[in-house]
Amino acid sequence: MITVSPIHLSTSRYRQQVENLLGQDLGFHNETSANGRHNMHAFPAKFPPQLPRLFIEALTLPGDVVLDPMMGSGTTIVETLAAGRHAIGFDIDPLAVRICGIKVSQLASGLAYEAGRRVAEQAAYLLNEQRAAVERELSTRFGPRTAEFIEYWFAPKTRLELMALLMAIETMPARQVRKFLELVFSAVIITKSGGVSLARDLAHTRPHRVADKVPRPAIDEFVKRLEKNAKSLLTERDSGGSALILFGNAENLPLASHSADLLVTSPPYASNAIDYMRAHKFSLVWLGHALTDLSALRNRYVGGEATTGFEFAPLPKRTADIVEQVSKADRKKGLALKRYYSEISRVLDEAWRVLKPGRAGIFVVGSSVMRGIDTRTQHCLGEIGQAVGFDLVGIALRQLDRDRRMMPARFGKQRSSQIEERMHEEYVIALLKPA
Repeated sequence: MITVSPIHLSTSRYRQQVENLLGQDLGFHNETSANGRHNMHAFPAKFPPQLPRLFIEALTLPGDVVLDPMMGSGTTIVETLAAGRHAIGFDIDPLAVRICGIKVSQLASGLAYEAGRRVAEQAAYLLNEQRAAVERELSTRFGPRTAEFIEYWFAPKTRLELMALLMAIETMPARQVRKFLELVFSAVIITKSGGVSLARDLAHTRPHRVADKVPRPAIDEFVKRLEKNAKSLLTERDSGGSALILFGNAENLPLASHSADLLVTSPPYASNAIDYMRAHKFSLVWLGHALTDLSALRNRYVGGEATTGFEFAPLPKRTADIVEQVSKADRKKGLALKRYYSEISRVLDEAWRVLKPGRAGIFVVGSSVMRGIDTRTQHCLGEIGQAVGFDLVGIALRQLDRDRRMMPARFGKQRSSQIEERMHEEYVIALLKPA
């Protein structure tokens, strides 16, 4: 059990502060988001760093504890460190844990860059002078299903280049350096555009295979990304804070009760509307994760579609009514939505347990449209929060900048798809644990 020293923030106007924050413009459309350590790896549906920063600076003091139980790429965690607070982050996605771990590291930029240059040189040497060894490693390293996946999505030349890079990375003696270089390796696969695979739109989690695509040279892309990520390490990591990053499920956190001064997080959409694992497996299979294991893990993500053997939770009336409406239109979708709100119930119950009395949880969510029915996620989350013991302070609308929020992209001229309908705005929900 992880214990955190209690640090109290005393103010009679705390609730009013939260209300005032919700009343501000939460779009941040004219501000830069992809800078510093936030820009080390593509990740879908990241909220802008200004959003968690606003609540962290207004609702906590230096030395306070800020929790993100579904941290994704760690935007809240990085902003917590920059503000001199103590950050605790959990995620069930292995790539999320890798990304955030490097973002909060104290790795020296020059050391990381020089190691990366040596890796690129070693990879080129392996391809030119020991090609047979690279081919042998590529043919024996992966299980049948994983190998089939790699052969489908990566061209023969690219497969050899990536294998050579991995072999070179694995010779680096320092673990933190290897982890950094593995993240650079992952970032050349999962990109907003281009990339080294035969997939299009990996960063938006909706990959499409393009048979005639000419992938970019993997070693060249590695060097380009290395330069960017090494520069990101130069940015100030923190001003007296600390970070604890763990693989874990937001429904069951290994934290003592009343541990956190603030919670800021962004739960996923329902029914795999943004399917993180669908894209993340493209690099995770190279980094030692078997495809079958990743598929099994995907079924455990909040918002998954599998419902066989799932433990549903009692839902409050308004939420149960929406689930029933969707179920009448599509039984399978209805069950997936019931699963989602059951998971949200357990997440919020756990959030209530770990927050200190009189402190807030900030949840940034998007709603979904299922069979033409708005699931009204913001209102359901608020209702569920009240059912587990929170006070609902308010719900604020936040207009999305699609390009910067990295939502699933559209192709062609279609602008009225379900993806478009459900991802043009999101909501910031403030729940207060009574003192």
